[in-house]
Amino acid sequence: MNDASRLMERVRARDAAAFETLYDEYHRLVYGLALRVLADPGAAEDVTQAVFLKIWDNPALFRGGNFGGWIARVTRNRALDVVRSRAVRVQEDVPESLPVDESLEETVIANLDGARVRDALERLPREQREAIELGFFGGATQEDIARETGIPLGTVKTRIRMGLRKLRNVLEGVVTV
Repeated sequence: MNDASRLMERVRARDAAAFETLYDEYHRLVYGLALRVLADPGAAEDVTQAVFLKIWDNPALFRGGNFGGWIARVTRNRALDVVRSRAVRVQEDVPESLPVDESLEETVIANLDGARVRDALERLPREQREAIELGFFGGATQEDIARETGIPLGTVKTRIRMGLRKLRNVLEGVVTV
């Protein structure tokens, strides 16, 4: 059992010192992920507070495993909820000028239309959608995603590549996912 899992056991027992230690170890990760998604320091602070409040209020949500990956997913989901509630267009998170190349990623990015992309992303398998959102809209590198989620780098790369292929096909109207 790793340190975070031991701390979470103590948080389940309402140990405030364990919760503070957990906060000290993970608040920068949570804030950084939220800031990447939201590009708003105030909103990122709100998401950080909401994530840790959720942990304190319901520590049983963490059922073991890689705590860093779990808290990264909780943070991403909460930040995306904020984005959706504000009706922020996803395409605003993508740079306007991208180099023209025939690579798969750039082909997908070049065809962005916010509403269509959101709809297409929702149709992808959860694993592929999360990896793409963290990488392209959250600003994380594939290595960051692997480290934060505890998923092997090769698996992250495969999920992104397969998801982008499906996304491209959906956006081009070739097939439905």
